[in-house]
Amino acid sequence: MGNSFFCKVPCLNIYEQASRSSKISSQLLYGEKFRIIKNKKNFYKIKTNFDNYIGYIRSSKLIDNFEATHKVSALKSRIFKKPYNSKKFETKNYLPFSSNIEIIKKQNDYVMFENNKWIKSKDIVKKIKVEKNIKRILKLFLNCKYKWGGKTFEGIDCSALLQIFYKYNNKFFPRDTKDQVKIKKGVNYKKLFKKGDIIFWKGHVAVCLNKRELIHAYGPRKKVLIMPIIKTIKLIEKTAKLKVIKIISI
Repeated sequence: MGNSFFCKVPCLNIYEQASRSSKISSQLLYGEKFRIIKNKKNFYKIKTNFDNYIGYIRSSKLIDNFEATHKVSALKSRIFKKPYNSKKFETKNYLPFSSNIEIIKKQNDYVMFENNKWIKSKDIVKKIKVEKNIKRILKLFLNCKYKWGGKTFEGIDCSALLQIFYKYNNKFFPRDTKDQVKIKKGVNYKKLFKKGDIIFWKGHVAVCLNKRELIHAYGPRKKVLIMPIIKTIKLIEKTAKLKVIKIISI
């Protein structure tokens, strides 16, 4: 099987192996394109188009005909059954940040992206829009839960927090820190940091918001948080025995 498909649910887990007990390694967001490599039991082995990530998804609702026009710019956008701001029409589901949608209809400051599925117009922008302000994007996820393999408001890991900036801007960037660290030349030491500096440790990454603070999805604290740069470098060296291995700029 070699055709291209698109994720038809708000978020779909990608597993390391074709097993229900396998660890989650990443996720597909709504509208994300991928190719099925082969069918294995109740799983598909896939390769994503955006970052060439390979893993397994459970058999799910997929589409092969989709032309994204817009993307979700809010951390999460609630899905409504009808285009009215009423509890009666709310669902419990949301589209996560950077989901790609195709607008089918517009009504009452809402857009329909599937039959009887609506989100608020204010939560989307055109897919081609570029957001250069990394601070604006990363701070959306402040206090979101740390989740290994996660890419959404329900949980996100350190490498996904960085990658989501590039995905939102339709630019390639690897999924895992072991590959991200190789993407550009950099240095392994700095006295003065600036906004957009990316700090790598073995298995971890953080992004500088300014010359004093960084933001990262930090496992030991179990959430996305802002911390002092120098203090964090010293803390990780002390607690995890890890030194900075590279610093690059966005």
